[in-house]
Amino acid sequence: MLVVIPSQGKSNCMSKYLKGDVKMKYIVSGKNTEVSTALRERAIKKLSKIEKFFKGDAECHLTFEIEKNRHILEVTILSKGIFIRAEETTDDMYASIDAVIDKLERQIRKNKTKLGKRIYQEGVIPDNFLIDENIEEESNYKIMKSKRFAIKPMSVEEAILQMNLLGHTFFVFSNGDTEEVNVVYKRKDGNYGLIEPEF
Repeated sequence: MLVVIPSQGKSNCMSKYLKGDVKMKYIVSGKNTEVSTALRERAIKKLSKIEKFFKGDAECHLTFEIEKNRHILEVTILSKGIFIRAEETTDDMYASIDAVIDKLERQIRKNKTKLGKRIYQEGVIPDNFLIDENIEEESNYKIMKSKRFAIKPMSVEEAILQMNLLGHTFFVFSNGDTEEVNVVYKRKDGNYGLIEPEF
């Protein structure tokens, strides 16, 4: 199931929650579950409190997933080259919504100074980063180690094998089918993901 709620106007389901235009475009999908209207509205209502940080053409992707008793919500916000992602798992989807919104807010607030710099201002609204809450902000990103290594062409399956043999949670490689640099990574659920950059 995929539901798209466009930006620049109130959707019917959100009109009672949001004042003014809906800034972000919401794309809602479910894996192994049907996302009810009530659940969708609850998530978007909660997310509306962080819309103020982003400009009007931002997109917010919400993926609801149920695996046995695990209720998983993954939220990714894209705004002019900025990607912010959070995922939470609880035994109740409404609790997962609350937890993932809290995590997103903390990520934004911990990095508010860097996000407010000119290089990111196409995607965010710096004036809205004036926050009174006492959250320790990361002032410097300290790189403790740097590695250089040759990238050889291989299949996705071979890259996953190599990653597992190294005991890593991600692996950078040249995709033998596309001749592009890709990244495979291990997900929290034990499955694997593939990142294919677009230029």
